[in-house]
Amino acid sequence: MLPFLCGVLGATIVIGSTITIPSLKQTIIKKLVTVPADTVSNEGEKNNSTNNLNTVAVSLQGYSDTSVGVAAKVQPSIVAISVEYSVNSIFSRNPQTATAKGSGIIISEDGYILTNNHVVTSSSSSSFYEIEEANKVTVKLYNDSNEYEAKIIGTDSQTDLAVIKIEKDGLTAAELGDSDAVQVGEFAMAIGSPLGLDNSVTAGIISAVNREVTDNDGNKYNTIQTDAAINAGNSGGALVNSKGQVIGVNTLKLSGDDVEGVGFAIPINSTKNIYEQLIEYSKVKRPYIGIGGRDLDEENAKRYNLVVGVYVYSVDEFSAAEKAGLKVGDVIIKADGTKITTIDELNEIKNKKQIGDTIKLVINRNGSEKEISVTLQEQP
Repeated sequence: MLPFLCGVLGATIVIGSTITIPSLKQTIIKKLVTVPADTVSNEGEKNNSTNNLNTVAVSLQGYSDTSVGVAAKVQPSIVAISVEYSVNSIFSRNPQTATAKGSGIIISEDGYILTNNHVVTSSSSSSFYEIEEANKVTVKLYNDSNEYEAKIIGTDSQTDLAVIKIEKDGLTAAELGDSDAVQVGEFAMAIGSPLGLDNSVTAGIISAVNREVTDNDGNKYNTIQTDAAINAGNSGGALVNSKGQVIGVNTLKLSGDDVEGVGFAIPINSTKNIYEQLIEYSKVKRPYIGIGGRDLDEENAKRYNLVVGVYVYSVDEFSAAEKAGLKVGDVIIKADGTKITTIDELNEIKNKKQIGDTIKLVINRNGSEKEISVTLQEQP
C-alpha cells in the first residue's frame, strides 16, 4: 500500500507544482479521468466525441476520507472465523487437531454469517492423513474480545458458499450492494482477517467483471477481479464499494513469483438465492437431469462417427433422464432450442430452471435426430 500512496502523492505533487503552467497542468489532468460522450460543454453544446476528457482533479484527501468512511461502516459487519479439525494420520495413534482461519459477513442481526465453503469444510487429504469434518467453529466480532461458538447451517461446494450462525442478537448486518452495476476501475476495498490479522482492510480497484476462473478442484466461478490485496484468511470476507456496500465475497487469489494483485470475489447478487436456501434447507436445491455427459468435439465426433455435442456415457437409475428415455450413446445437440457443444452449456441452461420444469433436448441417436422432454427432478 505504501508504494501506491507514494505514487499517488508523487503525482499530486507534480500536478500541484505545475499549477502556474496552464498548458502542462491541463495535459496532465486530462489524462486522469474520462467522462461520458454526451457531457455538456461550458458553451452549453453537447459534445458527442468519445475522446472528450474530464478536467476535474481528484483530491487525495477525498480518496482518504472515502477509505476511512468505508472501513468504519463495514468493519462491524465482518467477523474472523477459526475452525478446528480432527486429523487422523498414519504417524500417530491419536487424532491430532488442525486449525484453519477465514472471514465472514454478517447478513442478519440475529447471527447468520455468510462465508466460503472452503473456510468451514476441508477437502484436504492424502494417503498419509485424513481430515474429518470440522468439530468446532468459533467467531470473533469486531471490537469484541469474546469468542462465540458457531453452528454450520449449510454448505454448498458448487458455489463455495456456506452459512454459519452464532447465538447473538443486535449485530450489524452488512449493507449489500448491486454487483451487476459494478464497473471496471471503480474503488474497491477488501475487509477480512488475512494471515490471522483480524479487521484488516486493503484497497484498490475493480480490475474486471464477469471473469471466469477455475479452482484447484475444477469448479468454475464467474467472479469480480480486484487488485485489492487478498491473502489466506481473507476468504469469506467482503469486497465493498465506495458506498460501503458489499459487492462480493472474497474467495480466490492467484499466487506465484510473477503474480501480484490478482484476487477474485463471488458477486454478491449470485449469493442471495444460495444463502437463502442454505438457511431454509441447509442445502441448495438444484434441478437434475441424471446423466453423465462428456464433451464431444469435431475431432472425436469424426473419429467415432458421431456428431458434435454432449455424449451420454451414463444414465442414473430412476432419474429424470431414464424416465424420459435418454440412453447411453445418445448425443445431446440442443437444449430448449439452443445448440450445445459442452456439458457446461447444458448445465447453464438447466440451472436457469426450477425443479419440476421441463427441458426439451434434441438428441442424435444412431444418426437420427429425436426430441425428448425431460421433467427436471431435485438433485439427490
